[in-house]
Amino acid sequence: MSEDLGGRSLIPDPGCSSPLSPPRWGPLAPWHHLRRRARLLADVRAYFSRTGALEVETPLLALAGSTDPALASFSLTAHDGRQWWLQTSPEFAMKRLLAAGSGDIFQICHAFRQEEQSRRHQSEFTLLEWYRVGLDHHGLMDDMVQLLSAIGFPFPLERHAWSVLSLQYLGFDAALAETHVLADFARARGGVFQEALLDRTVLLDWIYGCALLPSLPADRAVFIHDFPCEQAAYARLAPGAPWLAERFELVVGETELANGFHEVIDAREQRARHVLENTRRRAAGRPEVPLDEDFLAALESGLPPCAGVALGVERLLMLMLGVDDIRQVVAFDDGSARD
Repeated sequence: MSEDLGGRSLIPDPGCSSPLSPPRWGPLAPWHHLRRRARLLADVRAYFSRTGALEVETPLLALAGSTDPALASFSLTAHDGRQWWLQTSPEFAMKRLLAAGSGDIFQICHAFRQEEQSRRHQSEFTLLEWYRVGLDHHGLMDDMVQLLSAIGFPFPLERHAWSVLSLQYLGFDAALAETHVLADFARARGGVFQEALLDRTVLLDWIYGCALLPSLPADRAVFIHDFPCEQAAYARLAPGAPWLAERFELVVGETELANGFHEVIDAREQRARHVLENTRRRAAGRPEVPLDEDFLAALESGLPPCAGVALGVERLLMLMLGVDDIRQVVAFDDGSARD
């Protein structure tokens, strides 16, 4: 299949010996990339079939969205006046299945987030999300290593604690530093903050994304684990070390590939975290999001101890193909980047 220098597929004309110009309506990615994408998804499904995980499907549209203050969801109003939300992740629905006795599960689905469009972001993207019952975040990293090996992931894998990397690349353990030390460090590195919203969470997020990740080697994949408690999201706090969250991310250079947790299973703690997130959304001028009461009821009934992770399929494929534009690995985007 022919392709132009921009990587767009060219549709061959059986009656011509030379390729046609790429049609506006045609696929963005070259056909060999789309075939590689299909093979990747087949390999992923084969791995989970071998390891006993059930493939599931959950709704993309729901009456509750994500309260995460870092995320902006798409919403719509139905004819009856109810507000619906496109899901930023299938997490809550998948945990309802876990609480109902599903055992290990995985899902490949589209997710939606209002983010600035870039070479690595688009509003609609593909997630691979899975949960293993009885594993913690270290066990799930082991599982992920096996998956990446099975699909031919090309990067060597390392594991380092968040604090260890902070000491190595920033010169101090930011997780344990006083808040004023974090603020001085971030401002010295060019950070600009709204004083009314400035707290440890904001500072640690900035230091992680703008100072630590840019310092990592670009040619290695690193599991960063045991985050500061302020960055726990939905991860458990470590027994005996509540300043640490049992969470990991897999990054290649500055690219976040996956985000995993030893999951919170206590419904009261989960509700309290949602309420706090809505408080932070309100302080930042973002709309509050209704809590998913079905999800919280599932936790009340008993979520089994488990660990879960979400992995960006397009970013994974980009790394495996050595391309730096998400449009090289999708058939179509939303059209916003076109002339």
